Amino acid sequence: MTAIRNKVKPDTVLKNFWRDNQRFADLFNTILFKGKQVLKPEDLKEADTDISSVIKFNNHAETVQRILDVVRKTANGTDFIIWGLENQEKIHYAMPLRHMIADALIYLKEYNELSARNKREKNYSSSDEFLSGLTKTDRLHPVIGLCIYYGEEEWDGPTNLVDMIQVTEDLKPMVSDYKMNLLQIRSSEHFQFQNNDVQTVFDMVRLIYEEDYTNFNKRYKNKSIPAELGLTIGSIVNSQRIINQSLIMEERESEIDMCKALENLVNNSKLEEKKETVLRLSDMGMPIEQIAQAVKIAVEDVQSWLQESSQQ
Repeated sequence: MTAIRNKVKPDTVLKNFWRDNQRFADLFNTILFKGKQVLKPEDLKEADTDISSVIKFNNHAETVQRILDVVRKTANGTDFIIWGLENQEKIHYAMPLRHMIADALIYLKEYNELSARNKREKNYSSSDEFLSGLTKTDRLHPVIGLCIYYGEEEWDGPTNLVDMIQVTEDLKPMVSDYKMNLLQIRSSEHFQFQNNDVQTVFDMVRLIYEEDYTNFNKRYKNKSIPAELGLTIGSIVNSQRIINQSLIMEERESEIDMCKALENLVNNSKLEEKKETVLRLSDMGMPIEQIAQAVKIAVEDVQSWLQESSQQ
């Protein structure tokens, strides 16, 4: 069991899931363009996810390292657009700033490429162009990012830069803002995805979070899904049991009957995960009262689980 746990990294599972151009295009079309087919899977080209750069200012240089989860490029006539996807498991209260920095690094990377080309080809026609590194007609290409938050708790962090800044109302209009595009899987029920994989994963995760196992069984009774989707769902809801079952089915190269494979797993996974957490915290020497508070269960339950474990 431990070996299987160590092989699976949820972040990697989600990256692999969204590297599929059909899913990637449907995600952006549904969330940002209200279902309009702006992005076409066949037009998506893989782009570099490493946007690390060196920031130079007044003879001072500093390296900034940043790697995005999934990045695609689409042609728009003779120009192009960069589409970036970030997977977020936990609430991050500096997320708008992170997105602003990431977008700025992509713009900086293109600026440096343009500047180097202009210098190499001697494209400058004035001292102003030489000083800036850009010609008067040079333009950067747009960067459009989307953050998917997979957590069970409602997102209570900021979604734009101004919300992170302590500023009076009269000064707010003068502060340059930067907003992020955020999708909460927890509250995505009003979106209708055309890609069956995306729709299935989002719908099942919501039902698991809501502990609505009645509708779970009604919708997916006797329905099979690829093991990859089970692995993705297990990674999102942090259920080692679902992950393990999916890996077993993947090795057998077979699909999963969701009701048969997940009915008991889903019902018991949260309880089992809590028990594992209690035992782990106890092994670390944490007092019972603090364990109960951390796991959000009664002290009596903690004592009972620890006693039950000691007798095994």
